[in-house]
Amino acid sequence: MSNTYTIAGATGDWEIVMGLEIHAQVVSNAKLFSGAATAFGAAPNTQVSLVDAAMPGMLPVINQHVVEQAVRTGLGLNAEINLWSRFDRKNYFYPDLPQGYQISQFQYPIVGEGEIECERDDGSRFKVGIERLHLEQDAGKSIHDLDPSHTYVDLNRSGVALMEIVSRPHIRSPEEASAYVSKMRTIVRYLGTCGGDMEKGQLRADVNVSVCKPGQYEKFRETGDFSHLGTRCEIKNVNSLRFIRQAIEYEAKRQIDIIEEGGTIDQETRLFDANTGVTRSMRSKEEAHDYRYFPDPDLLPLELQQDWVDQIRANLPELPDQKRERFKSELGLSEYDASVLAADKDRADYFETVAEGRDAKLASNWVNNELFGRLNKEGMGINDSPVSAKQLGGLVALIKDGTISGKIAKDVFEILWSEGGDPAQIVEDRGLKQVTDTGAIEAVIDQLIADNPDQAASVKEKPKAMGWFVGQVMKAMQGKANPQAVNQILKDKLGL
Repeated sequence: MSNTYTIAGATGDWEIVMGLEIHAQVVSNAKLFSGAATAFGAAPNTQVSLVDAAMPGMLPVINQHVVEQAVRTGLGLNAEINLWSRFDRKNYFYPDLPQGYQISQFQYPIVGEGEIECERDDGSRFKVGIERLHLEQDAGKSIHDLDPSHTYVDLNRSGVALMEIVSRPHIRSPEEASAYVSKMRTIVRYLGTCGGDMEKGQLRADVNVSVCKPGQYEKFRETGDFSHLGTRCEIKNVNSLRFIRQAIEYEAKRQIDIIEEGGTIDQETRLFDANTGVTRSMRSKEEAHDYRYFPDPDLLPLELQQDWVDQIRANLPELPDQKRERFKSELGLSEYDASVLAADKDRADYFETVAEGRDAKLASNWVNNELFGRLNKEGMGINDSPVSAKQLGGLVALIKDGTISGKIAKDVFEILWSEGGDPAQIVEDRGLKQVTDTGAIEAVIDQLIADNPDQAASVKEKPKAMGWFVGQVMKAMQGKANPQAVNQILKDKLGL
């Protein structure tokens, strides 16, 4: 069960109940039922086959790779794979839907029930049940801002393969909703089944929101009776984690205000306006019978072989939860560091290259703190980093073997960031090697003590005052002195 999240209303506290439908674009070079390309950013209507344009007599042909990607995703969600599934026609009219129907899966989806574990901001975890995953084709895109009196239609997306992943209503707060979408995005990226780029429309969410009084959700979980929950409204096509939170917060408060004023909630589809932060009505919510589903007569049912499914299962990559546990058990990372690194595939891959054959904890600190602190400051992603994983790994090795100190390492990192190069060569060419010659360090310390006898005498009474001497030694030696050696020699010289 989840943490309790309540919203205060005029009549007392209210709780939110949510289920999400995630539309994930399948990674595939061709569309679901045609060989047309799927590359992002192509000129309008340049990636459209006769099938996508619904020309008379054109028949759909299933893309086997897309089916495999759906099975792989289902396995990654710990879900049941249905060896028999069927495509249906979902009938509705829209200008960018050439056929006048969408080929989808209704009664018999390719993937059944599953479950994933998600993490809240405070590190606590909660589970969300998956009701189903089905395949369907995307519609085209209507463009309204090119002409004041006309709408343009781009069919490049028409027929692109989508996985619709439907959750159970187990999500109880805006934070949990964004955490769920984030975890789902991480899983499909690890699997290589969806790029997960929400800005490019590769992954978007429909959020079903309802509100109820405390205690009603528990009754629903006990009985499965949806009458204990409020009437839900669906917020369509939300394309960022931040917008998901904002849309839920607004919509929940809107519903509470209506109910507390004596009104009723209309079951409807709404859109979130990111500029104003409000949801607005789009259309009344359709029921299944409104779409007049029926089996697509041009497509045979999908019949999968268990051996084929088992082969896909055997070749699944290490998933984020497994990677997090390995980082903890084998590399000795903390729960926090392991979770942060495993939560993003690109970050995890980068870290593993840095840490290979090196001190994993030190590598983790440099990736999570120094590197990502700088990337966040510059508004850059891991794939844009001017410092490669190989370069950072070389820097970590130099710190570990005592060639340079942590302070000098930060200077070398800045050089790598702005100029590039090989860390070891930079240290060699610029004379940045750490001084480990105890004789040289001792000479500097002797001179400092001779020049500052009163401060040296006071250190016995105030041991923390030794920090001043450490700083002076490092300054005199341009930060190159080995800190451990400096501290030990000072302790010996000052009688500590």
